[in-house]
Amino acid sequence: MNSDSRMQQRLRHEAGALLEQDKVDRIIGFEPGSLKFTTTPLITKIKDDLDRLVINPFIVNNLAVFLPGLKGRIAIVSKGCDSRSIVSLIQDNKVSRDDLVIIGIPCPGMIDLRKVEKLTGKDRDEMDDIIREGDKVVIREGIRDEGYGITPDPYPLTLEVSDVLFDNCLACEFPTPQDYDILLGEPVASRQSAAGESVESQESRVESRGEGDSRAKRLQSEASSERSVSGLQTINYRLLTRQQRWGFWRKEFRRCIRCYACRNICPSCFCKRCFVEESEPQWLMPVPRWQENLMFQVIRNIHLAGRCTDCGECERSCPMNIPLRSLTMEMYNLVGELFNFKAGMDKDAPPLMTHYEQEEAEDLIR
Repeated sequence: MNSDSRMQQRLRHEAGALLEQDKVDRIIGFEPGSLKFTTTPLITKIKDDLDRLVINPFIVNNLAVFLPGLKGRIAIVSKGCDSRSIVSLIQDNKVSRDDLVIIGIPCPGMIDLRKVEKLTGKDRDEMDDIIREGDKVVIREGIRDEGYGITPDPYPLTLEVSDVLFDNCLACEFPTPQDYDILLGEPVASRQSAAGESVESQESRVESRGEGDSRAKRLQSEASSERSVSGLQTINYRLLTRQQRWGFWRKEFRRCIRCYACRNICPSCFCKRCFVEESEPQWLMPVPRWQENLMFQVIRNIHLAGRCTDCGECERSCPMNIPLRSLTMEMYNLVGELFNFKAGMDKDAPPLMTHYEQEEAEDLIR
């Protein structure tokens, strides 16, 4: 039994005990999704539903987004970045810590199915299983025999986990929840980001392993090359001119359809009425022109200053695959540099924009 299975069994036991003992009114967790290798949020007060709770490398949602809309005592499953979002909501008085039971999951990173599909050239429905084994991900394909049955793949493909994790997972600073009542499993150390690794160092790492699987080597090389070509997906603004930044975002936001998926899925976007819906004054035109789209994201990021925990939900939910995390990370880094502040670390600390120290003016106002 792997660690995920053990945590899953304990989760069901702990959640059942909380409901039986009337310590909580609802449980928020994950259950299998309608698509293969996906999960979906489960919010329930029925004990029999707890048999559907799962823990696996695909529990990508930040469940903190549901808390402001729920009443009563809540038990919530929380990864590292999710727990920081919960703490941020507590700081903003959107939820009460006394009404929460946080079930923490030490998170080694979530697998991005789009990366797996791109690397393997296979649709997820063509894969029989995706299993994480330490720093490797083993992918087995379902092979049809002449009787149209499915037999196990005798030659599974093995990839480096750093090539298939979400980008925000690769850069995660706090994979173990910062605040919890119950911790499932052992704490996980922060992993070094492989996203900025050069093509040369990637190739050197592959060669040094002495892998005999030529297909795995080729896929590793393709992953490294793609990172070097599409480096703007994880922008280092310090390396770009203003003209380059402007041109890049003008191109990206021409594709935006203003569906507001990024806003709706963000735990820190909790305003009852968003500024884009105001008509007096009207901040933005409803037509999704690129100028309006850019302004929406700029203002939204200012609102998220000191609240964003880099959970990556905005980018993951975008139907147009716009690299929104590049914007949120720039604000995240600016907040850290200017104010030495990281969101969601201390529930007793005041929110960033409600606290002022005299020394800040000396560095901020020049």
